[in-house]
Amino acid sequence: MKLCCFLTETGHTFSVELKQISKIMNPLLAQMIPQTLPPLTTSQRAALERAKKYAMEQSIQDVLLKQTIQHQQQQMTSMQGAAQKQRALAIMCRVYVGSIYYDIAQSMVQEAFTPFGPIKSMDMSFDPITGKHKGYCFIDYEIPEAAHLAAEQMMIAQLGGRTIKVGRPSNIGQAQPIIDQLASESNNYNRIYVASIHPDLEESDLRSVFQAFGKILSCQMDRDFVTRRHRGYAFIEYELKQSCQDAVASMNMFDLGGQYLRVGQAITPPNTHFDLLSAPGAGNSTLPPAAALAAAAATSKIMAQEAANPLLAARKAAAGLVPGIQGPALLKQPTAVFAANQPGVVTGVTPAGGASYFFQQQQNNMNRLNSQVNGKDLLPTGAQTLSQQEAGLNISGSSQRHLVMQKLMRKEESQVMVMRNMVTVEDLDEDLEAEVTEECGKFGSVERVVIYQEKQGEEENAEVIVKIFVEFSNLAECEKAVMALNNRWFGGNKVTATHYSYQRYSANDLTG
Repeated sequence: MKLCCFLTETGHTFSVELKQISKIMNPLLAQMIPQTLPPLTTSQRAALERAKKYAMEQSIQDVLLKQTIQHQQQQMTSMQGAAQKQRALAIMCRVYVGSIYYDIAQSMVQEAFTPFGPIKSMDMSFDPITGKHKGYCFIDYEIPEAAHLAAEQMMIAQLGGRTIKVGRPSNIGQAQPIIDQLASESNNYNRIYVASIHPDLEESDLRSVFQAFGKILSCQMDRDFVTRRHRGYAFIEYELKQSCQDAVASMNMFDLGGQYLRVGQAITPPNTHFDLLSAPGAGNSTLPPAAALAAAAATSKIMAQEAANPLLAARKAAAGLVPGIQGPALLKQPTAVFAANQPGVVTGVTPAGGASYFFQQQQNNMNRLNSQVNGKDLLPTGAQTLSQQEAGLNISGSSQRHLVMQKLMRKEESQVMVMRNMVTVEDLDEDLEAEVTEECGKFGSVERVVIYQEKQGEEENAEVIVKIFVEFSNLAECEKAVMALNNRWFGGNKVTATHYSYQRYSANDLTG
């Protein structure tokens, strides 16, 4: 009890002493420490401004260095991507032509492949000793669609009495994903490629003919920069996919103004042609110093704001607006499947005179078939513009569409007969052609006999069937032969004889 009283009295005494000391010291401290800092002198203010300027310069230099590195990385990535795309497009524009007869001149080969589109270059190897070519060449077109169409329609063509081999390059390598991506992107557009357009035709002429298959969204013809004349090909985009398919099936090898159109599906998306014209580094540019400095200053300012407001930086990062943070990964493009070249061997009668004569005969036959409907001439023999032809025909609107469709519907009428299951590969001999010509000559005048061996697959042991095509001078003779030879027995085999599309036959398409 005494101890507690002592502590209480001692504490009270200590508290009283502190209060007394505080009353004495407070006025002294107030005199020693001023309430406000004294103003900076001129030299101090200048030193502070220099420090601020130095800090800002260091910040801008740091941001500028980061932006320069990022810009260089973007340029490198862009250049690599553009270079890879250029290589892929170059491969898509190339075709291989083999089994060329040694007496065939390079100009004749180029003439045969020009209708599919403008040829950029042609590489044919020559023997240094004999001075003759080695029987093959590479043709580079300006656009991929031309090469694709040439590979499809020329794979069983004949030059100088010899069947040539046409294919696409096999050394695709790393370009295959890009080719697949371009093909996948092209499927999003209902576009067709039209080549071998007469020089006097215009977009309005082409549109008036192709609008019979559906609504046309665009019709673009590539033109020369100097003369402003079109270069013989165009891209047409339809509203519906079915319109594309109908146009390709009906308008390929269609006589328009004295030239046979070559029509196929577009295998690249729009504006791909402009990528071919531009160099891989054409789109790269160096950031001007003034723009870089201003951008660095602005970036430094934004970084200071983000440092003061971390929530804003977090939102930008979540939205993918901060450099270095990538957005959602792109889905892998589906793989496109291109039509493979079907193996085939053609033997039979080839008119004398080489490839030029063969193509001239083909053109004359098509002229004879397409120039008349119900005994009336549709197209003059000379090369005229569509407007000049329409002046004589006096058709427009629905009548023009009806006329085009009436002409296209005649494709079922053909003076060509195909016989299947008549002989096997083992039965082929030198006398078969003469025997077929003699037997079919009982029904009319035989113009040509083609014996075609078709392999039913890419495997080495795939079955090979023999199809015999017989071209008569008119439709009545062909009809008589079909009725007489269909279901007829020949050497223990039951023969199947049917009409064959003259349009496909004239285009050297014997795979039907």
